[in-house]
Amino acid sequence: MKSVTSILFLLSILLFVGAIWNALALKRPGFYPPKQVLKKRAAALAGGGAIFLLLTIILSSF
Repeated sequence: MKSVTSILFLLSILLFVGAIWNALALKRPGFYPPKQVLKKRAAALAGGGAIFLLLTIILSSF
């Protein structure tokens, strides 16, 4: 069970890093994807990261 929670925690970290990367891309000029696409992508990655983090916390309490 510990390995599953570790993998889920690492996955949530990766999703949060992706969300931060896309949020920072909004500030850069000349970045290809339109800003609306980057905002939606960052929100989806942050939401997924939050879900996996909550799942990890629930599983680690058992």
